[in-house]
Amino acid sequence: MPTDPFVSPALDDRPRQQQNLPPGMAYPPARAWRGGRPGDLPPGQPHGPLLGNPGPNVGYAATLAERAKPRFRLGEHEHDHDAAAVVAEIAMRRAATFGRAPVVRDVDLAIAVLGYDGSADPEFVAARSALVRGAAHAYTRRRTLVDAVPDVLLRASPSGAAELAASWRADAAASARAAS
Repeated sequence: MPTDPFVSPALDDRPRQQQNLPPGMAYPPARAWRGGRPGDLPPGQPHGPLLGNPGPNVGYAATLAERAKPRFRLGEHEHDHDAAAVVAEIAMRRAATFGRAPVVRDVDLAIAVLGYDGSADPEFVAARSALVRGAAHAYTRRRTLVDAVPDVLLRASPSGAAELAASWRADAAASARAAS
Protein backbone atom coordinates (compact mmCIF):
# COMPACT_ATOMS: atom_id res chain seq x y z
CA MET A 1 0.00 0.00 0.00
CA PRO A 2 1.53 3.36 -0.92
CA THR A 3 2.30 5.84 1.82
CA ASP A 4 1.77 9.56 1.66
CA PRO A 5 5.22 11.26 1.34
CA PHE A 6 4.32 13.64 4.18
CA VAL A 7 3.72 10.81 6.67
CA SER A 8 6.83 10.05 8.66
CA PRO A 9 7.73 6.36 8.81
CA ALA A 10 9.58 6.76 12.13
CA LEU A 11 7.63 7.13 15.36
CA ASP A 12 10.27 9.57 16.68
CA ASP A 13 9.25 12.09 14.05
CA ARG A 14 5.66 12.37 15.36
CA PRO A 15 4.59 15.85 16.45
CA ARG A 16 4.90 16.51 20.15
CA GLN A 17 2.10 18.16 22.08
CA GLN A 18 4.37 20.57 23.93
CA GLN A 19 3.92 24.30 23.86
CA ASN A 20 6.63 26.15 22.02
CA LEU A 21 6.72 29.09 24.45
CA PRO A 22 9.40 30.41 26.80
CA PRO A 23 9.38 28.96 30.33
CA GLY A 24 6.73 30.53 32.58
CA MET A 25 4.53 31.62 29.66
CA ALA A 26 1.24 30.00 28.68
CA TYR A 27 -1.44 30.58 26.12
CA PRO A 28 -4.26 32.77 27.43
CA PRO A 29 -7.65 31.11 27.93
CA ALA A 30 -10.09 31.36 25.04
CA ARG A 31 -12.53 34.26 25.17
CA ALA A 32 -16.28 33.82 24.75
CA TRP A 33 -17.53 34.33 21.20
CA ARG A 34 -20.09 37.01 20.49
CA GLY A 35 -21.70 37.71 17.18
CA GLY A 36 -20.83 41.24 16.18
CA ARG A 37 -20.47 40.96 12.45
CA PRO A 38 -23.28 42.14 10.17
CA GLY A 39 -24.41 38.61 9.20
CA ASP A 40 -24.32 37.12 12.71
CA LEU A 41 -27.66 36.23 14.25
CA PRO A 42 -28.30 36.80 17.93
CA PRO A 43 -28.22 33.69 20.14
CA GLY A 44 -31.19 31.39 19.69
CA GLN A 45 -33.39 30.80 16.71
CA PRO A 46 -36.35 33.05 15.92
CA HIS A 47 -39.70 31.34 16.42
CA GLY A 48 -43.13 32.22 15.15
CA PRO A 49 -45.62 31.59 12.40
CA LEU A 50 -44.21 30.82 8.95
CA LEU A 51 -40.59 30.62 10.21
CA GLY A 52 -40.24 26.85 10.10
CA ASN A 53 -38.23 24.56 12.34
CA PRO A 54 -34.48 24.28 11.81
CA GLY A 55 -32.90 20.87 12.04
CA PRO A 56 -30.02 18.88 10.59
CA ASN A 57 -30.38 17.78 6.96
CA VAL A 58 -34.13 18.45 6.88
CA GLY A 59 -34.07 18.69 3.08
CA TYR A 60 -33.69 14.92 2.90
CA ALA A 61 -37.41 14.68 3.74
CA ALA A 62 -38.17 16.02 0.25
CA THR A 63 -36.31 13.06 -1.26
CA LEU A 64 -38.12 10.62 1.02
CA ALA A 65 -41.50 12.18 0.17
CA GLU A 66 -40.76 11.90 -3.56
CA ARG A 67 -40.00 8.21 -3.08
CA ALA A 68 -43.28 7.76 -1.20
CA LYS A 69 -45.45 9.32 -3.94
CA PRO A 70 -46.62 5.96 -5.35
CA ARG A 71 -48.19 5.17 -1.95
CA PHE A 72 -50.30 8.36 -1.84
CA ARG A 73 -54.05 7.89 -2.14
CA LEU A 74 -55.07 11.22 -3.57
CA GLY A 75 -58.55 12.66 -3.70
CA GLU A 76 -60.20 14.30 -6.63
CA HIS A 77 -58.35 17.35 -7.98
CA GLU A 78 -55.25 16.67 -5.86
CA HIS A 79 -51.75 16.63 -7.33
CA ASP A 80 -48.96 14.45 -6.04
CA HIS A 81 -46.36 17.25 -6.14
CA ASP A 82 -48.49 19.39 -3.79
CA ALA A 83 -49.04 16.42 -1.48
CA ALA A 84 -45.34 15.54 -1.47
CA ALA A 85 -44.38 19.12 -0.59
CA VAL A 86 -46.68 19.18 2.46
CA VAL A 87 -45.72 15.67 3.54
CA ALA A 88 -42.03 16.62 3.33
CA GLU A 89 -42.57 19.78 5.39
CA ILE A 90 -44.42 17.88 8.12
CA ALA A 91 -41.67 15.23 8.15
CA MET A 92 -39.06 18.01 8.38
CA ARG A 93 -40.86 19.59 11.32
CA ARG A 94 -41.21 16.25 13.12
CA ALA A 95 -37.54 15.42 12.67
CA ALA A 96 -36.51 18.89 13.83
CA THR A 97 -38.54 18.53 17.04
CA PHE A 98 -36.38 15.51 17.86
CA GLY A 99 -33.19 17.32 16.78
CA ARG A 100 -32.27 14.83 14.08
CA ALA A 101 -32.41 14.35 10.33
CA PRO A 102 -35.62 13.02 8.74
CA VAL A 103 -36.15 9.29 8.33
CA VAL A 104 -38.79 7.21 6.57
CA ARG A 105 -40.88 6.97 9.75
CA ASP A 106 -41.29 10.76 9.72
CA VAL A 107 -42.65 10.64 6.18
CA ASP A 108 -44.91 7.71 7.10
CA LEU A 109 -46.35 9.68 10.01
CA ALA A 110 -46.89 12.75 7.81
CA ILE A 111 -48.71 10.60 5.27
CA ALA A 112 -50.91 9.21 8.05
CA VAL A 113 -51.58 12.67 9.54
CA LEU A 114 -52.82 14.01 6.22
CA GLY A 115 -54.71 10.82 5.43
CA TYR A 116 -52.78 10.04 2.26
CA ASP A 117 -52.65 6.43 3.42
CA GLY A 118 -56.39 6.13 2.73
CA SER A 119 -57.50 6.50 6.36
CA ALA A 120 -59.16 9.93 5.91
CA ASP A 121 -62.91 10.33 5.63
CA PRO A 122 -64.36 11.95 2.48
CA GLU A 123 -65.14 15.21 4.32
CA PHE A 124 -61.49 15.69 5.29
CA VAL A 125 -60.31 14.66 1.83
CA ALA A 126 -62.38 17.50 0.35
CA ALA A 127 -61.00 19.96 2.91
CA ARG A 128 -57.46 18.65 2.40
CA SER A 129 -57.80 19.10 -1.34
CA ALA A 130 -58.60 22.79 -0.80
CA LEU A 131 -55.86 23.25 1.82
CA VAL A 132 -53.09 21.55 -0.16
CA ARG A 133 -53.95 22.92 -3.62
CA GLY A 134 -50.90 24.81 -4.93
CA ALA A 135 -48.84 24.15 -1.77
CA ALA A 136 -45.79 23.06 -3.78
CA HIS A 137 -45.46 26.60 -5.11
CA ALA A 138 -46.90 28.65 -2.22
CA TYR A 139 -44.71 28.85 0.88
CA THR A 140 -47.29 30.54 3.09
CA ARG A 141 -50.00 28.00 2.22
CA ARG A 142 -47.65 25.13 2.97
CA ARG A 143 -46.29 26.62 6.21
CA THR A 144 -49.74 27.56 7.47
CA LEU A 145 -50.91 23.97 7.10
CA VAL A 146 -47.74 22.55 8.67
CA ASP A 147 -47.91 25.02 11.58
CA ALA A 148 -51.51 23.90 12.24
CA VAL A 149 -50.37 20.35 13.08
CA PRO A 150 -49.97 20.21 16.90
CA ASP A 151 -46.64 19.21 18.42
CA VAL A 152 -48.23 16.44 20.46
CA LEU A 153 -49.28 14.77 17.20
CA LEU A 154 -45.83 15.18 15.67
CA ARG A 155 -44.10 13.70 18.70
CA ALA A 156 -46.47 10.73 18.97
CA SER A 157 -45.38 7.23 18.06
CA PRO A 158 -46.66 6.00 14.70
CA SER A 159 -49.01 3.56 16.43
CA GLY A 160 -50.36 6.16 18.84
CA ALA A 161 -50.72 8.88 16.23
CA ALA A 162 -53.77 7.36 14.51
CA GLU A 163 -56.27 8.52 17.13
CA LEU A 164 -54.67 11.97 17.45
CA ALA A 165 -54.57 12.34 13.66
CA ALA A 166 -58.27 11.48 13.35
CA SER A 167 -59.13 14.11 15.95
CA TRP A 168 -56.93 16.73 14.27
CA ARG A 169 -58.42 15.94 10.86
CA ALA A 170 -61.94 16.42 12.20
CA ASP A 171 -60.96 19.82 13.63
CA ALA A 172 -59.20 20.82 10.39
CA ALA A 173 -62.21 19.83 8.29
CA ALA A 174 -64.54 21.80 10.59
CA SER A 175 -62.35 24.92 10.43
CA ALA A 176 -62.06 24.63 6.63
CA ARG A 177 -65.84 24.29 6.41
CA ALA A 178 -66.29 27.36 8.61
CA ALA A 179 -63.79 29.39 6.56
CA SER A 180 -65.62 28.74 3.28
